[in-house]
Amino acid sequence: MLFGNDRSETREVFFRSWEKFHKGEPLEPGEQLVIDVLHRHPEYHRVVGDRAGYADYEWTPESGETNPFLHMGMHIAIAEQVGTDRPQGIREAYQRLAAGMGDTHAAEHEIMECLGRALWEAQRSGTQPDEQGYLECVQRLARDKGGPAQ
Repeated sequence: MLFGNDRSETREVFFRSWEKFHKGEPLEPGEQLVIDVLHRHPEYHRVVGDRAGYADYEWTPESGETNPFLHMGMHIAIAEQVGTDRPQGIREAYQRLAAGMGDTHAAEHEIMECLGRALWEAQRSGTQPDEQGYLECVQRLARDKGGPAQ
């Protein structure tokens, strides 16, 4: 996993990656993944370009704003899951969903609904996320919105 459990450390990965990218410095593979996600989200460039303004900023449900670090972190988590095929079967479901939607980014946003639900349920119950339930949710998406089975 690219990130730890500490919010400050996680955000620092984004700030540092963005700075290194703009300075033309070589990027580690994980930093390149951050930059790839940032390229698909130009609306978050101002956030990662302003460490002082956003290192400790609180996004709340009441504000109606999406936490960009959480959103981008979920993209990265999905990329890591697909890359390692964990839970087993997620790669095939992702590929099928992306093929059916014709857009990998949109497919990731659909998968985020499943991931977000799994994380919320785990937090609420004080348990580890239900990998099987998460995988089944993604597989349902692939069946409903994806291309033909391979």
